[in-house]
This record gives sequence, C-alpha cells and structure tokens, in this order.
Amino acid sequence: MNSVGVERRPFPLAFSVRENEGGAGVWRVAACAAQAGELADLLTAAATANGAVAVVSLETNSYLDEDWQPLPPSLIAADLGVPCTVHPLGSWASGTHGLAEELLVMDRALLPRFLDGTWSPYELSLIDVPADVTADRLDELALVLGTARGDEPLLGRLEGSRVWFSGHDDCYVLLETRDPALPAAVLARLLALLAGSALTGLAGLAEGSSVRVPEPGPGPAGQLIAAAPHWIGALGEVTEDLVTIGLAALPRPWRLGTAFPQRADFTAAFDVRSGTWRIVPAQ
Repeated sequence: MNSVGVERRPFPLAFSVRENEGGAGVWRVAACAAQAGELADLLTAAATANGAVAVVSLETNSYLDEDWQPLPPSLIAADLGVPCTVHPLGSWASGTHGLAEELLVMDRALLPRFLDGTWSPYELSLIDVPADVTADRLDELALVLGTARGDEPLLGRLEGSRVWFSGHDDCYVLLETRDPALPAAVLARLLALLAGSALTGLAGLAEGSSVRVPEPGPGPAGQLIAAAPHWIGALGEVTEDLVTIGLAALPRPWRLGTAFPQRADFTAAFDVRSGTWRIVPAQ
C-alpha cells in the first residue's frame, strides 16, 4: 500500500462511483490507493466477455536502458516472460496521453503475471479485447483513446469491451466497467489493502513482510455504495487483534488535500484472529 509524508502514514482510502449518463450500464470508478497489480485479478475476472487484455499505455522507471530511457513495453513483457502480441502504432502516438507507441495484447489470465509486483508502473492503461482482435480494431481503439477528453466516458465508444483501467502514480485508479459487480469488488479490495498496510506497520513485524487480509466481500461493500456514491476512509484503532477504519460519505469525489470529515458514518472492523470483517453504522 502506498504511504504519504515523512512518517509514511497509509494513504487514505477514497472511492467514488457513478453510472455514466446514457452509458447503457457503464459504471465509472475513481479510487485510491491501490497499485495496478493489486487489482489485476479483479480486472481479468470482470472482463468475461473477452479473452485478452490490451496494454495501451505504460510508463515506468523500473525498466530503463543504458541511456536511462524507458524500455518499450514489449521488452518489459519479454523480460518478465509474458507472451504477448505487439501492435506498433508508430510515431503518431508519441506524446499522446494514454497511448504508448506500441500496444501489447495478452491473454487476460496473464495480466497478474505481467503485474507481478517486482516492478512498478507509474502510468498504466489497459482495456479488454477479443482474443482474435484484428489490427484494424486495435487502430480504432487507439484512435478513440488518443482523441478522448480526460473526463469523457470511453466504453460507450468502444463496443464489446467491458473494462477500461487507468492507473496513475501507482496509486490513483480510474476505471470504467460494464460489470455491475466490479465497483463493489474494488471497494472491498481497498478496505483489505488499507487494513493490511496498517498491520505491516506494527512493531515486531519484519520490514518488507507482507500480511494477507481477506476482503469483506462485495455484499457489505455494495451496501456502502447503496448508501452513498462517494467515500473516504481513515484508519482508527490498530492492534495485533483489531483494525478499524472510519468511513465517511462525501458530497462529491475526494481530491488530494481534502481533510477527513470530523465524523464517520460507518465503521469497518477487521478481526485479525478470525479473519472476519464487520461493517456497521458508526456510533
């Protein structure tokens, strides 16, 4: 989990969801803090209509050549041993936000292997595509992504795709999905990540050690979404036995610098010993 400040406090949980106007069942989620690899299995599970994922944008400082320039995505995939098809876009895509000069198309089941946690992309965008996607279709996809405005819904212009993901600073998440279950799954994962980040900071745990925290499940997360579309969460009590998170509904999506409200509307409590969650209205 990302941290912030010299004291390396866990980054606050933020989550916002809305259904796109005229989107015919397309949900748009903005959230933090999560690395792309921490959501990869959710993204591939949601893309049930298509068998492949196209990596359309990738920036990282983890893979640099002898001149300190980023390696092309295809060489990164090769180093990781992830088979993929490379679709070059050419120089016209150079400098275009949200596009690399080449697209990688891989089996969707390989995405967690590609985002295996051994490296960090600070900019990553991907979308699901058919396993037999044609070069013309990839060019069309690139044209839509390369000409879209920053706040413009995308899936409505990309018939057949079910998930578009964009990650920034390996922390901020923006995604669109036709899968109504995915927003709640993302919120549940964020709760588990925040609890895990708190437990890894406890005294006595070796530096670099990981903690596996189960998710509360889509049911409780779905209840939060039904209560309000915008949430912020901050750690409360943290012990070896219990982690609590205060969750406050916001009138609008969270932005960096927005202080946590003085009251919490719900409390999420993770019992470390039993591995269970309880999410209830705050007292």
